[in-house]
Amino acid sequence: MDNLKFTIPGKPEYMTMIRLATSSIAAQAGFDVEQAEDIKIAVVEACKNISCHGNEGYSERYEIEYTVGQGSFSVKVIDGCDKHTLEKMSQQCQNCPQEGDLGMILLHSLMNQVSIGKDESGHKYIEMVKSI
Repeated sequence: MDNLKFTIPGKPEYMTMIRLATSSIAAQAGFDVEQAEDIKIAVVEACKNISCHGNEGYSERYEIEYTVGQGSFSVKVIDGCDKHTLEKMSQQCQNCPQEGDLGMILLHSLMNQVSIGKDESGHKYIEMVKSI
């Protein structure tokens, strides 16, 4: 098993880097192009949920932890900060992410397992698993 960890600034413009890295990591784990695309969409949606939802501004940073084995892919997206000061142009979301939200429904449809919660520091996380 290989473990990779990225700390990402909360700015939306870094989503392209996340898409590219996730696709590459999924391909390395043995997923075909269609499965890698599903994983990429799920990871980006999780990043958007963690970085944005339920706060006045975007997270200043968040973390993505990948655990990769042949035929398995686990990713955990963690809100890595206590401040959400990067300015948003739209209204804040209320109490997101929640299990019934459209984004969460998308995650559940693309990945085999999805869980949301808070770590011991009180930071939100979304953890997902995909198997071949």
